[in-house]
Amino acid sequence: MSKPFTLYTARTPNGHKVSCFLEELKTVYPNIDYDVEKIDISKNIQKEPWFIKLNPNGRIPVLVDRTRNNFAVFETAAILLYLQQHYDKDNKFGWDPVKNPDEYSEALQWIFFAHGGVGPMQGQLNHFNKFAPEDIPYAKKRYLDETKRLYGVLEIRLSQDRDWLVGLGRGTYSVADVNVLPWVNLHAFSGVETLDEWPNVKKWLETAKARPGFSAGLEVPK
Repeated sequence: MSKPFTLYTARTPNGHKVSCFLEELKTVYPNIDYDVEKIDISKNIQKEPWFIKLNPNGRIPVLVDRTRNNFAVFETAAILLYLQQHYDKDNKFGWDPVKNPDEYSEALQWIFFAHGGVGPMQGQLNHFNKFAPEDIPYAKKRYLDETKRLYGVLEIRLSQDRDWLVGLGRGTYSVADVNVLPWVNLHAFSGVETLDEWPNVKKWLETAKARPGFSAGLEVPK
């Protein structure tokens, strides 16, 4: 019997956003399960015609929902919001836009902050630190400084007596956290050796990694 979803992915922060959220959903909803198709991005498999039909942008991850006529979803934030909308019926990881409009809006704000900020900037940092064909000190410094600044924004939010980015009181673990934590988890690879400068961010990441679902998602694909 086929599983409800197929996840085309790789061991990157963007891939881990979706696998972490799927694993979290599995802890709450037993009917959630997925097959994994590992995409070797070093061989540009994601640029092949069959993959471009799933995602014209030629990037991982892509989620295919077999229960909804093989509906394909690309862009990590869009995938998380899709899963939360359709498969988190008890809103364990998000908020109803009608019943909780403020929390729903705040979640979108932090999701867009990470999607347009942390991911692209830290991704450029990785490129110039690890993969660029020439050493460009200006670019490395620019993206390191910007990544650190964005970690500082997360620190400001979490320093307000919060455990999580969104929700009343100390907050509630949600798609807003899952959408950015895998990037922060990669800090050392990116050249940010320690999170000591941002103690609340450091604690936030440690708390998330203690969750069975989140930690399992970080191991996908095997």
